Amino acid sequence: MEIRRLHDILAEQLRKGGRPDAIAGKKNGQWRTYSTQEVAQLADKVSRSLLKLGIRKGDRIALVSPNRPEWNFLDLGAIQIGAVVVPMYANSIAKDYEYIIQHSESRLLFCSGGDIWQKIASILPACQTLERVYVFDPEPGVESWEAFLKLSEGDTTDLAPYKEAIQPEDWATFLYTSGTTGTPKGVILTHQNIVSNVLAVSSLNLIPRRSEPIRALSFLPLNHSFERMVFYTYLAMGIGVYYAESLDTIRDNLQEVKPHVFTSVPRLLEKMYERILTTGQSLTGFKKRLFFWALNLVKDYDPEKSYPLGYSIELALARALVFKKWKEALGGNIELIVTGAAALPKHLAHTFWGAGISVMEGYGLTETSPVISVNTFDARRLGSVGKPIPGVEVRIEPLEGYNPGEGEIVVRGPNVMVGYYKNPESTAEVLKEGWFHTGDVGKLDEDGFLYITDRKKELFKTAGGKYIAPQPIESALKSSLYIEQAMVVGEYKKFPAVLLVPAFPALEKWAQENGIRFASREELVHHPRVVELIQQEVNRINAQFSQFEQVKKFILLTKEWTIEGGELTPTLKLKRRVILSQYKDAIEALYAEAEAPVNR
Repeated sequence: MEIRRLHDILAEQLRKGGRPDAIAGKKNGQWRTYSTQEVAQLADKVSRSLLKLGIRKGDRIALVSPNRPEWNFLDLGAIQIGAVVVPMYANSIAKDYEYIIQHSESRLLFCSGGDIWQKIASILPACQTLERVYVFDPEPGVESWEAFLKLSEGDTTDLAPYKEAIQPEDWATFLYTSGTTGTPKGVILTHQNIVSNVLAVSSLNLIPRRSEPIRALSFLPLNHSFERMVFYTYLAMGIGVYYAESLDTIRDNLQEVKPHVFTSVPRLLEKMYERILTTGQSLTGFKKRLFFWALNLVKDYDPEKSYPLGYSIELALARALVFKKWKEALGGNIELIVTGAAALPKHLAHTFWGAGISVMEGYGLTETSPVISVNTFDARRLGSVGKPIPGVEVRIEPLEGYNPGEGEIVVRGPNVMVGYYKNPESTAEVLKEGWFHTGDVGKLDEDGFLYITDRKKELFKTAGGKYIAPQPIESALKSSLYIEQAMVVGEYKKFPAVLLVPAFPALEKWAQENGIRFASREELVHHPRVVELIQQEVNRINAQFSQFEQVKKFILLTKEWTIEGGELTPTLKLKRRVILSQYKDAIEALYAEAEAPVNR
Protein backbone atom coordinates (compact mmCIF):
# COMPACT_ATOMS: atom_id res chain seq x y z
CA MET A 1 0.00 0.00 0.00
CA GLU A 2 1.07 3.61 -0.48
CA ILE A 3 2.21 5.34 2.70
CA ARG A 4 0.87 8.89 2.70
CA ARG A 5 -0.12 9.44 6.32
CA LEU A 6 1.46 8.37 9.60
CA HIS A 7 -1.13 5.71 10.41
CA ASP A 8 -0.45 4.12 7.00
CA ILE A 9 2.95 3.06 8.40
CA LEU A 10 1.33 0.90 11.08
CA ALA A 11 -1.21 -0.48 8.60
CA GLU A 12 1.57 -1.48 6.21
CA GLN A 13 3.45 -3.31 8.97
CA LEU A 14 0.27 -5.18 9.87
CA ARG A 15 -0.13 -6.18 6.25
CA LYS A 16 3.43 -7.57 6.30
CA GLY A 17 2.72 -9.61 9.44
CA GLY A 18 4.47 -7.36 11.97
CA ARG A 19 6.75 -8.62 14.73
CA PRO A 20 6.21 -9.88 18.31
CA ASP A 21 8.18 -7.04 19.90
CA ALA A 22 7.28 -3.94 17.90
CA ILE A 23 7.41 -1.88 21.12
CA ALA A 24 8.75 -2.79 24.55
CA GLY A 25 8.92 -1.07 27.90
CA LYS A 26 10.01 -2.04 31.39
CA LYS A 27 7.47 -2.16 34.19
CA ASN A 28 8.05 -3.40 37.74
CA GLY A 29 11.49 -4.62 36.72
CA GLN A 30 10.26 -6.74 33.80
CA TRP A 31 10.24 -6.10 30.07
CA ARG A 32 6.78 -6.06 28.52
CA THR A 33 6.68 -6.44 24.74
CA TYR A 34 3.79 -5.52 22.45
CA SER A 35 3.34 -7.14 19.05
CA THR A 36 2.46 -5.06 16.01
CA GLN A 37 -1.08 -6.46 16.28
CA GLU A 38 -1.33 -5.40 19.93
CA VAL A 39 -0.05 -1.93 19.10
CA ALA A 40 -2.72 -1.56 16.41
CA GLN A 41 -5.45 -2.84 18.75
CA LEU A 42 -4.43 -0.43 21.52
CA ALA A 43 -4.23 2.47 19.06
CA ASP A 44 -7.79 1.68 17.97
CA LYS A 45 -8.92 1.57 21.62
CA VAL A 46 -7.39 5.00 22.11
CA SER A 47 -9.17 6.30 19.01
CA ARG A 48 -12.56 5.06 20.17
CA SER A 49 -12.06 6.41 23.70
CA LEU A 50 -11.12 9.81 22.29
CA LEU A 51 -14.20 9.81 20.09
CA LYS A 52 -16.31 8.99 23.15
CA LEU A 53 -14.89 12.13 24.79
CA GLY A 54 -15.92 14.22 21.81
CA ILE A 55 -12.46 14.63 20.31
CA ARG A 56 -12.60 15.34 16.60
CA LYS A 57 -10.26 16.12 13.74
CA GLY A 58 -8.05 19.11 14.52
CA ASP A 59 -8.53 19.00 18.31
CA ARG A 60 -5.33 19.21 20.34
CA ILE A 61 -4.23 16.66 22.93
CA ALA A 62 -1.31 17.48 25.25
CA LEU A 63 1.11 14.75 26.31
CA VAL A 64 3.97 14.85 28.82
CA SER A 65 5.80 11.73 29.90
CA PRO A 66 9.16 10.00 29.61
CA ASN A 67 9.38 7.44 26.80
CA ARG A 68 7.06 4.47 27.31
CA PRO A 69 4.76 2.32 25.13
CA GLU A 70 1.67 4.26 26.24
CA TRP A 71 3.21 7.34 24.65
CA ASN A 72 3.06 5.62 21.26
CA PHE A 73 -0.40 4.15 21.79
CA LEU A 74 -1.81 7.60 22.49
CA ASP A 75 0.09 9.20 19.60
CA LEU A 76 -1.00 6.55 17.09
CA GLY A 77 -4.58 6.48 18.32
CA ALA A 78 -4.92 10.26 18.21
CA ILE A 79 -3.39 10.95 14.81
CA GLN A 80 -5.39 8.24 13.04
CA ILE A 81 -8.62 10.12 13.82
CA GLY A 82 -7.06 13.47 12.92
CA ALA A 83 -6.35 14.82 16.41
CA VAL A 84 -3.20 16.92 16.84
CA VAL A 85 -0.76 15.68 19.49
CA VAL A 86 1.11 18.33 21.50
CA PRO A 87 3.96 16.60 23.37
CA MET A 88 6.11 18.32 25.99
CA TYR A 89 9.47 17.62 27.60
CA ALA A 90 9.25 15.58 30.79
CA ASN A 91 11.96 17.77 32.36
CA SER A 92 10.33 21.12 31.55
CA ILE A 93 9.18 23.45 34.29
CA ALA A 94 5.52 23.93 35.21
CA LYS A 95 5.18 27.41 33.67
CA ASP A 96 6.30 26.00 30.28
CA TYR A 97 3.56 23.36 30.52
CA GLU A 98 1.03 26.05 31.30
CA TYR A 99 2.10 28.19 28.35
CA ILE A 100 2.05 25.31 25.85
CA ILE A 101 -1.29 23.90 27.01
CA GLN A 102 -2.91 27.31 26.83
CA HIS A 103 -1.24 28.41 23.59
CA SER A 104 -2.12 25.16 21.79
CA GLU A 105 -5.67 25.19 23.19
CA SER A 106 -5.36 21.55 24.19
CA ARG A 107 -8.61 19.90 25.31
CA LEU A 108 -7.12 16.79 26.96
CA LEU A 109 -3.89 16.08 28.79
CA PHE A 110 -2.13 12.75 29.35
CA CYS A 111 0.85 12.57 31.67
CA SER A 112 2.88 10.23 33.84
CA GLY A 113 2.63 10.37 37.61
CA GLY A 114 5.07 11.45 40.29
CA ASP A 115 6.94 14.72 39.80
CA ILE A 116 5.39 15.37 36.39
CA TRP A 117 1.87 15.06 37.78
CA GLN A 118 2.80 17.38 40.67
CA LYS A 119 3.98 20.02 38.19
CA ILE A 120 0.83 19.59 36.12
CA ALA A 121 -1.41 19.77 39.20
CA SER A 122 0.16 23.09 40.17
CA ILE A 123 -0.88 24.79 36.93
CA LEU A 124 -4.23 23.12 36.20
CA PRO A 125 -6.34 26.05 37.54
CA ALA A 126 -4.74 28.31 34.91
CA CYS A 127 -5.29 25.88 32.00
CA GLN A 128 -8.76 26.98 30.95
CA THR A 129 -8.94 24.96 27.72
CA LEU A 130 -8.33 21.61 29.43
CA GLU A 131 -11.40 19.45 29.93
CA ARG A 132 -9.90 16.27 31.39
CA VAL A 133 -6.57 14.88 32.58
CA TYR A 134 -5.46 11.24 32.61
CA VAL A 135 -2.33 9.79 34.22
CA PHE A 136 -0.39 6.73 33.07
CA ASP A 137 0.65 5.97 36.66
CA PRO A 138 -1.83 5.80 39.58
CA GLU A 139 -2.36 9.10 41.40
CA PRO A 140 -5.04 9.66 44.05
CA GLY A 141 -8.10 11.46 42.72
CA VAL A 142 -6.93 11.51 39.09
CA GLU A 143 -8.44 9.54 36.21
CA SER A 144 -6.15 6.73 35.11
CA TRP A 145 -4.99 5.47 31.73
CA GLU A 146 -6.92 2.26 32.38
CA ALA A 147 -10.11 4.23 33.03
CA PHE A 148 -9.56 6.08 29.77
CA LEU A 149 -9.21 2.84 27.79
CA LYS A 150 -12.36 1.43 29.42
CA LEU A 151 -14.35 4.15 27.69
CA SER A 152 -14.04 2.09 24.50
CA GLU A 153 -15.13 -1.24 26.00
CA GLY A 154 -17.75 -2.83 23.76
CA ASP A 155 -17.40 0.02 21.25
CA THR A 156 -17.31 -1.27 17.67
CA THR A 157 -17.20 2.09 15.91
CA ASP A 158 -15.77 1.67 12.42
CA LEU A 159 -12.59 3.76 12.37
CA ALA A 160 -11.98 3.40 8.63
CA PRO A 161 -13.93 6.55 7.67
CA TYR A 162 -12.00 8.61 10.21
CA LYS A 163 -8.66 7.28 8.96
CA GLU A 164 -9.55 7.82 5.32
CA ALA A 165 -10.73 11.38 5.98
CA ILE A 166 -7.18 12.41 6.92
CA GLN A 167 -5.19 14.05 4.13
CA PRO A 168 -1.38 14.14 3.93
CA GLU A 169 -1.43 17.91 4.38
CA ASP A 170 -3.47 17.73 7.61
CA TRP A 171 -1.78 18.73 10.86
CA ALA A 172 -0.33 15.84 12.86
CA THR A 173 1.49 17.55 15.73
CA PHE A 174 2.59 20.81 17.30
CA LEU A 175 6.18 20.57 18.57
CA TYR A 176 7.19 23.42 20.83
CA THR A 177 10.85 24.28 20.43
CA SER A 178 12.82 24.35 23.64
CA GLY A 179 14.78 27.32 22.35
CA THR A 180 17.94 28.86 23.81
CA THR A 181 16.15 32.22 24.16
CA GLY A 182 12.62 33.56 24.21
CA THR A 183 9.19 31.95 24.37
CA PRO A 184 8.71 28.47 22.87
CA LYS A 185 7.27 28.44 19.36
CA GLY A 186 4.77 25.79 18.26
CA VAL A 187 6.05 24.13 15.08
CA ILE A 188 3.18 22.77 12.97
CA LEU A 189 4.08 19.51 11.24
CA THR A 190 1.75 17.64 8.90
CA HIS A 191 1.44 13.94 8.17
CA GLN A 192 3.26 14.58 4.88
CA ASN A 193 6.11 16.42 6.61
CA ILE A 194 6.99 13.48 8.87
CA VAL A 195 6.10 10.71 6.38
CA SER A 196 8.38 12.25 3.73
CA ASN A 197 11.24 12.20 6.23
CA VAL A 198 10.54 8.61 7.28
CA LEU A 199 10.41 7.34 3.69
CA ALA A 200 13.56 9.24 2.68
CA VAL A 201 15.60 7.99 5.65
CA SER A 202 14.27 4.43 5.24
CA SER A 203 15.49 4.39 1.64
CA LEU A 204 19.11 5.10 2.61
CA ASN A 205 21.84 2.59 3.45
CA LEU A 206 21.88 3.77 7.05
CA ILE A 207 20.04 1.43 9.40
CA PRO A 208 21.25 -2.20 9.22
CA ARG A 209 19.14 -4.57 7.11
CA ARG A 210 19.42 -8.20 8.08
CA SER A 211 17.28 -11.32 8.18
CA GLU A 212 17.38 -11.60 11.97
CA PRO A 213 15.20 -9.21 14.04
CA ILE A 214 16.81 -5.84 14.71
CA ARG A 215 16.39 -4.15 18.08
CA ALA A 216 16.76 -0.47 18.90
CA LEU A 217 17.15 1.10 22.33
CA SER A 218 15.39 4.46 22.63
CA PHE A 219 16.23 7.03 25.28
CA LEU A 220 16.07 10.44 23.57
CA PRO A 221 12.74 12.11 24.39
CA LEU A 222 9.91 11.13 22.05
CA ASN A 223 8.51 14.65 22.09
CA HIS A 224 11.62 15.77 20.21
CA SER A 225 11.14 15.66 16.45
CA PHE A 226 14.26 13.50 15.98
CA GLU A 227 13.22 10.55 18.15
CA ARG A 228 9.58 10.89 17.09
CA MET A 229 10.54 10.52 13.43
CA VAL A 230 12.99 7.75 14.30
CA PHE A 231 10.19 5.79 16.01
CA TYR A 232 8.11 5.90 12.84
CA THR A 233 11.19 4.90 10.83
CA TYR A 234 11.76 1.91 13.11
CA LEU A 235 8.08 1.01 12.73
CA ALA A 236 8.29 1.31 8.93
CA MET A 237 11.39 -0.90 8.81
CA GLY A 238 10.08 -3.55 11.20
CA ILE A 239 12.62 -2.74 13.94
CA GLY A 240 11.69 -3.43 17.56
CA VAL A 241 11.82 -0.37 19.82
CA TYR A 242 12.84 -0.89 23.46
CA TYR A 243 12.50 2.08 25.79
CA ALA A 244 15.22 2.69 28.37
CA GLU A 245 13.85 3.24 31.85
CA SER A 246 15.78 6.51 32.19
CA LEU A 247 19.09 8.11 31.25
CA ASP A 248 20.51 6.71 34.48
CA THR A 249 19.73 3.11 33.50
CA ILE A 250 21.06 3.17 29.94
CA ARG A 251 24.13 1.13 30.85
CA ASP A 252 22.00 -1.69 32.32
CA ASN A 253 19.38 -1.47 29.56
CA LEU A 254 22.06 -1.84 26.89
CA GLN A 255 23.10 -5.14 28.46
CA GLU A 256 19.49 -6.34 28.69
CA VAL A 257 18.31 -5.32 25.20
CA LYS A 258 21.61 -5.79 23.32
CA PRO A 259 20.48 -3.36 20.62
CA HIS A 260 21.80 -3.17 17.08
CA VAL A 261 21.13 0.57 16.82
CA PHE A 262 20.36 3.61 18.92
CA THR A 263 20.16 7.35 18.44
CA SER A 264 21.97 9.82 20.64
CA VAL A 265 23.10 13.40 21.01
CA PRO A 266 26.81 14.28 21.13
CA ARG A 267 26.64 15.28 24.80
CA LEU A 268 25.70 11.73 25.82
CA LEU A 269 28.50 10.27 23.68
CA GLU A 270 30.90 12.76 25.29
CA LYS A 271 29.89 11.55 28.75
CA MET A 272 30.33 7.94 27.63
CA TYR A 273 33.80 8.78 26.32
CA GLU A 274 34.70 10.63 29.53
CA ARG A 275 33.75 7.58 31.62
CA ILE A 276 35.93 5.41 29.40
CA LEU A 277 38.87 7.81 29.81
CA THR A 278 38.41 7.90 33.57
CA THR A 279 38.45 4.10 33.60
CA GLY A 280 41.64 4.13 31.53
CA GLN A 281 43.26 6.56 33.93
CA SER A 282 42.56 4.22 36.83
CA LEU A 283 44.45 1.36 35.19
CA THR A 284 48.06 0.66 36.08
CA GLY A 285 51.17 -0.76 34.47
CA PHE A 286 50.87 -2.61 31.15
CA LYS A 287 47.07 -2.35 31.01
CA LYS A 288 47.22 1.44 31.24
CA ARG A 289 49.93 1.66 28.57
CA LEU A 290 47.91 -0.67 26.31
CA PHE A 291 44.76 1.42 26.79
CA PHE A 292 46.37 4.71 25.84
CA TRP A 293 48.35 3.12 23.01
CA ALA A 294 45.05 2.00 21.49
CA LEU A 295 43.47 5.40 22.08
CA ASN A 296 46.39 7.21 20.47
CA LEU A 297 46.29 4.80 17.52
CA VAL A 298 42.76 5.87 16.53
CA LYS A 299 42.85 9.58 17.38
CA ASP A 300 42.92 10.48 13.67
CA TYR A 301 41.27 7.36 12.23
CA ASP A 302 39.10 7.87 9.16
CA PRO A 303 37.08 4.95 7.75
CA GLU A 304 37.32 6.45 4.26
CA LYS A 305 41.11 6.27 4.15
CA SER A 306 43.36 3.37 3.20
CA TYR A 307 46.06 2.47 5.70
CA PRO A 308 49.35 0.50 5.45
CA LEU A 309 49.30 -3.17 6.41
CA GLY A 310 51.27 -2.49 9.59
CA TYR A 311 48.71 0.01 10.85
CA SER A 312 45.83 -2.32 9.94
CA ILE A 313 47.42 -5.10 11.99
CA GLU A 314 47.89 -2.77 14.95
CA LEU A 315 44.27 -1.60 14.63
CA ALA A 316 42.96 -5.16 14.58
CA LEU A 317 45.01 -5.87 17.71
CA ALA A 318 43.70 -2.73 19.46
CA ARG A 319 40.12 -3.66 18.61
CA ALA A 320 40.58 -7.20 19.92
CA LEU A 321 42.36 -6.24 23.14
CA VAL A 322 40.80 -2.88 24.08
CA PHE A 323 37.90 -1.75 21.95
CA LYS A 324 36.06 -5.07 22.09
CA LYS A 325 35.23 -4.17 25.69
CA TRP A 326 33.73 -0.88 24.52
CA LYS A 327 31.34 -2.74 22.22
CA GLU A 328 30.50 -5.20 24.98
CA ALA A 329 29.59 -2.25 27.21
CA LEU A 330 27.08 -1.22 24.52
CA GLY A 331 25.47 -4.65 24.60
CA GLY A 332 27.72 -6.48 22.15
CA ASN A 333 25.52 -6.16 19.04
CA ILE A 334 25.77 -2.45 18.26
CA GLU A 335 26.16 -1.74 14.54
CA LEU A 336 25.11 1.88 14.37
CA ILE A 337 24.78 5.02 16.47
CA VAL A 338 23.04 7.95 14.78
CA THR A 339 23.68 11.34 16.33
CA GLY A 340 22.15 14.74 15.78
CA ALA A 341 20.85 17.91 17.53
CA ALA A 342 24.39 19.35 17.88
CA ALA A 343 27.82 19.05 16.32
CA LEU A 344 29.74 15.84 17.05
CA PRO A 345 33.28 16.69 18.21
CA LYS A 346 35.80 15.38 15.67
CA HIS A 347 37.85 13.49 18.24
CA LEU A 348 34.77 11.46 19.17
CA ALA A 349 34.04 10.58 15.55
CA HIS A 350 37.62 9.43 14.93
CA THR A 351 37.77 7.45 18.18
CA PHE A 352 34.44 5.62 17.85
CA TRP A 353 35.04 4.71 14.20
CA GLY A 354 38.56 3.56 15.08
CA ALA A 355 37.10 1.42 17.84
CA GLY A 356 34.86 -0.26 15.25
CA ILE A 357 31.68 1.54 16.34
CA SER A 358 29.88 3.27 13.46
CA VAL A 359 28.65 6.75 14.38
CA MET A 360 26.65 8.51 11.66
CA GLU A 361 26.19 12.21 12.14
CA GLY A 362 23.13 13.92 10.73
CA TYR A 363 21.57 17.36 10.77
CA GLY A 364 18.10 18.77 11.03
CA LEU A 365 15.71 20.93 12.97
CA THR A 366 12.25 20.56 14.47
CA GLU A 367 11.01 22.77 11.62
CA THR A 368 12.27 20.24 9.03
CA SER A 369 10.66 17.13 10.56
CA PRO A 370 13.67 16.95 11.33
CA VAL A 371 16.29 15.38 9.01
CA ILE A 372 17.95 17.52 6.35
CA SER A 373 21.11 15.50 5.80
CA VAL A 374 22.87 12.43 7.19
CA ASN A 375 25.96 10.32 6.62
CA THR A 376 25.34 6.76 5.43
CA PHE A 377 27.40 3.65 4.78
CA ASP A 378 27.34 4.55 1.08
CA ALA A 379 28.27 8.21 1.52
CA ARG A 380 30.06 9.37 4.65
CA ARG A 381 32.65 11.97 5.48
CA LEU A 382 33.84 12.57 9.02
CA GLY A 383 33.32 16.14 10.14
CA SER A 384 30.34 16.57 7.84
CA VAL A 385 26.66 15.97 8.53
CA GLY A 386 26.32 13.99 5.31
CA LYS A 387 24.49 14.70 2.09
CA PRO A 388 20.93 16.07 1.90
CA ILE A 389 18.37 13.26 2.01
CA PRO A 390 16.27 12.47 -1.11
CA GLY A 391 13.73 15.17 -1.89
CA VAL A 392 15.42 17.88 0.20
CA GLU A 393 17.26 20.80 -1.40
CA VAL A 394 19.98 22.75 0.40
CA ARG A 395 21.65 25.97 -0.60
CA ILE A 396 24.09 28.32 1.13
CA GLU A 397 23.31 32.04 1.37
CA PRO A 398 26.42 34.24 1.90
CA LEU A 399 26.77 36.07 5.22
CA GLU A 400 29.00 38.93 6.34
CA GLY A 401 31.96 37.80 8.39
CA TYR A 402 32.30 34.33 6.87
CA ASN A 403 34.59 32.79 4.28
CA PRO A 404 33.56 32.46 0.62
CA GLY A 405 31.26 29.47 0.16
CA GLU A 406 30.16 29.68 3.78
CA GLY A 407 26.83 31.12 4.87
CA GLU A 408 23.34 30.42 6.16
CA ILE A 409 21.87 27.02 5.35
CA VAL A 410 18.47 27.32 3.68
CA VAL A 411 16.28 24.32 2.89
CA ARG A 412 13.34 23.42 0.68
CA GLY A 413 11.40 20.15 0.60
CA PRO A 414 8.28 18.25 1.71
CA ASN A 415 9.70 18.04 5.24
CA VAL A 416 9.52 21.80 5.87
CA MET A 417 6.92 22.85 8.44
CA VAL A 418 3.68 24.69 7.76
CA GLY A 419 4.73 27.44 10.16
CA TYR A 420 4.60 28.44 13.81
CA TYR A 421 1.17 28.18 15.41
CA LYS A 422 -0.42 31.60 15.96
CA ASN A 423 2.87 33.32 15.15
CA PRO A 424 2.83 34.68 11.58
CA GLU A 425 5.65 37.15 12.29
CA SER A 426 8.16 34.44 13.29
CA THR A 427 6.95 32.24 10.43
CA ALA A 428 7.60 35.04 7.91
CA GLU A 429 11.11 35.52 9.31
CA VAL A 430 12.18 31.96 8.47
CA LEU A 431 9.94 30.90 5.55
CA LYS A 432 10.67 32.91 2.42
CA GLU A 433 9.45 31.87 -1.02
CA GLY A 434 9.26 28.23 0.01
CA TRP A 435 12.75 28.16 1.54
CA PHE A 436 13.31 27.64 5.26
CA HIS A 437 16.14 29.70 6.74
CA THR A 438 17.74 27.55 9.42
CA GLY A 439 19.82 30.16 11.26
CA ASP A 440 22.72 27.71 11.05
CA VAL A 441 25.92 28.48 9.20
CA GLY A 442 27.59 25.92 6.96
CA LYS A 443 29.12 25.03 3.64
CA LEU A 444 28.80 22.35 0.95
CA ASP A 445 31.93 20.68 -0.41
CA GLU A 446 32.50 19.70 -4.02
CA ASP A 447 30.93 16.28 -3.43
CA GLY A 448 27.75 17.66 -1.86
CA PHE A 449 28.57 16.96 1.80
CA LEU A 450 27.21 19.54 4.20
CA TYR A 451 29.30 20.97 7.04
CA ILE A 452 27.90 22.96 9.98
CA THR A 453 30.32 25.64 11.04
CA ASP A 454 28.28 27.77 13.44
CA ARG A 455 24.93 29.04 14.58
CA LYS A 456 24.24 32.43 12.96
CA LYS A 457 22.77 33.93 16.13
CA GLU A 458 25.77 32.79 18.17
CA LEU A 459 28.39 34.49 16.00
CA PHE A 460 29.84 37.54 17.72
CA LYS A 461 32.24 40.32 16.81
CA THR A 462 35.28 41.35 18.86
CA ALA A 463 36.30 44.94 19.49
CA GLY A 464 38.79 44.52 16.65
CA GLY A 465 36.00 43.75 14.18
CA LYS A 466 36.79 40.04 13.91
CA TYR A 467 33.94 37.53 13.89
CA ILE A 468 34.17 34.61 16.33
CA ALA A 469 32.27 31.34 15.84
CA PRO A 470 32.18 29.91 19.38
CA GLN A 471 30.98 26.35 18.75
CA PRO A 472 34.13 24.96 17.04
CA ILE A 473 36.30 26.39 19.82
CA GLU A 474 34.02 24.98 22.53
CA SER A 475 33.94 21.59 20.87
CA ALA A 476 37.75 21.47 20.69
CA LEU A 477 38.09 22.50 24.34
CA LYS A 478 35.75 19.71 25.44
CA SER A 479 38.06 17.18 23.80
CA SER A 480 40.35 17.68 26.81
CA LEU A 481 40.20 14.99 29.47
CA TYR A 482 39.95 17.74 32.07
CA ILE A 483 37.22 19.93 30.53
CA GLU A 484 33.54 19.00 30.80
CA GLN A 485 31.76 22.12 29.50
CA ALA A 486 32.83 25.33 27.78
CA MET A 487 31.28 28.59 26.63
CA VAL A 488 33.26 31.19 24.70
CA VAL A 489 32.54 34.87 25.47
CA GLY A 490 33.96 38.16 24.27
CA GLU A 491 31.46 40.12 22.20
CA TYR A 492 32.90 43.61 21.53
CA LYS A 493 35.90 42.75 23.70
CA LYS A 494 39.54 42.81 22.63
CA PHE A 495 39.87 39.02 22.79
CA PRO A 496 37.77 35.87 23.40
CA ALA A 497 37.67 34.28 26.84
CA VAL A 498 35.92 31.13 28.01
CA LEU A 499 33.91 29.83 30.93
CA LEU A 500 35.05 26.31 31.75
CA VAL A 501 33.48 23.60 33.88
CA PRO A 502 36.20 21.04 34.64
CA ALA A 503 35.63 17.29 34.29
CA PHE A 504 35.89 16.88 38.05
CA PRO A 505 36.33 13.08 38.27
CA ALA A 506 39.40 13.25 36.03
CA LEU A 507 40.69 16.49 37.57
CA GLU A 508 40.32 15.25 41.14
CA LYS A 509 42.13 12.02 40.26
CA TRP A 510 44.96 14.03 38.66
CA ALA A 511 45.18 16.22 41.75
CA GLN A 512 45.39 13.22 44.08
CA GLU A 513 48.08 11.60 41.92
CA ASN A 514 50.09 14.84 42.04
CA GLY A 515 49.85 15.32 45.78
CA ILE A 516 47.46 18.28 45.66
CA ARG A 517 45.25 18.53 48.71
CA PHE A 518 41.87 20.24 48.52
CA ALA A 519 38.80 20.43 50.73
CA SER A 520 36.34 21.64 48.09
CA ARG A 521 35.94 22.18 44.37
CA GLU A 522 36.37 25.89 44.96
CA GLU A 523 39.77 25.28 46.51
CA LEU A 524 40.70 22.84 43.74
CA VAL A 525 39.97 25.18 40.80
CA HIS A 526 42.00 27.98 42.37
CA HIS A 527 45.08 25.86 43.05
CA PRO A 528 47.99 27.25 40.99
CA ARG A 529 48.96 23.84 39.60
CA VAL A 530 45.38 23.14 38.48
CA VAL A 531 45.20 26.54 36.79
CA GLU A 532 48.52 25.74 35.11
CA LEU A 533 47.21 22.34 33.92
CA ILE A 534 44.10 23.90 32.37
CA GLN A 535 46.22 26.65 30.81
CA GLN A 536 48.36 23.98 29.13
CA GLU A 537 45.21 22.32 27.78
CA VAL A 538 43.90 25.67 26.48
CA ASN A 539 47.28 26.45 24.88
CA ARG A 540 47.30 23.06 23.15
CA ILE A 541 43.82 23.60 21.74
CA ASN A 542 44.48 27.24 20.80
CA ALA A 543 47.08 26.01 18.32
CA GLN A 544 44.23 24.71 16.14
CA PHE A 545 42.80 28.22 15.62
CA SER A 546 43.74 31.55 14.12
CA GLN A 547 45.37 34.14 16.38
CA PHE A 548 42.20 36.23 16.77
CA GLU A 549 40.15 33.12 17.69
CA GLN A 550 42.50 31.93 20.42
CA VAL A 551 41.22 32.06 23.99
CA LYS A 552 43.31 34.44 26.07
CA LYS A 553 41.66 34.03 29.48
CA PHE A 554 39.44 31.51 31.22
CA ILE A 555 37.27 31.24 34.32
CA LEU A 556 37.03 27.88 36.08
CA LEU A 557 33.59 27.13 37.53
CA THR A 558 32.61 24.65 40.22
CA LYS A 559 29.03 23.87 39.18
CA GLU A 560 28.04 21.93 36.06
CA TRP A 561 25.40 23.49 33.80
CA THR A 562 22.18 21.50 33.81
CA ILE A 563 18.64 21.50 32.47
CA GLU A 564 17.29 21.83 36.01
CA GLY A 565 19.58 24.77 36.68
CA GLY A 566 18.24 26.55 33.60
CA GLU A 567 21.58 26.72 31.75
CA LEU A 568 20.79 23.96 29.21
CA THR A 569 17.82 23.33 26.97
CA PRO A 570 16.12 19.90 27.18
CA THR A 571 18.29 18.89 24.20
CA LEU A 572 21.44 19.87 26.18
CA LYS A 573 22.29 23.03 24.23
CA LEU A 574 23.75 26.03 26.04
CA LYS A 575 21.34 28.80 27.00
CA ARG A 576 23.95 31.45 26.34
CA ARG A 577 21.98 34.43 27.58
CA VAL A 578 21.18 32.68 30.86
CA ILE A 579 24.82 31.72 31.42
CA LEU A 580 26.05 35.20 30.49
CA SER A 581 23.62 36.68 32.99
CA GLN A 582 24.66 34.26 35.77
CA TYR A 583 28.36 35.02 35.38
CA LYS A 584 28.10 38.65 34.26
CA ASP A 585 30.11 40.01 37.20
CA ALA A 586 32.89 37.41 36.87
CA ILE A 587 33.20 38.06 33.11
CA GLU A 588 33.32 41.83 33.59
CA ALA A 589 35.95 41.44 36.32
CA LEU A 590 38.07 39.21 34.06
CA TYR A 591 38.11 41.76 31.24
CA ALA A 592 38.57 44.69 33.63
CA GLU A 593 41.67 43.02 35.08
CA ALA A 594 43.03 42.11 31.65
CA GLU A 595 42.50 45.60 30.24
CA ALA A 596 43.65 47.57 33.30
CA PRO A 597 46.71 49.75 32.70
CA VAL A 598 49.98 48.36 34.01
CA ASN A 599 51.89 50.61 36.45
CA ARG A 600 55.49 50.89 35.47
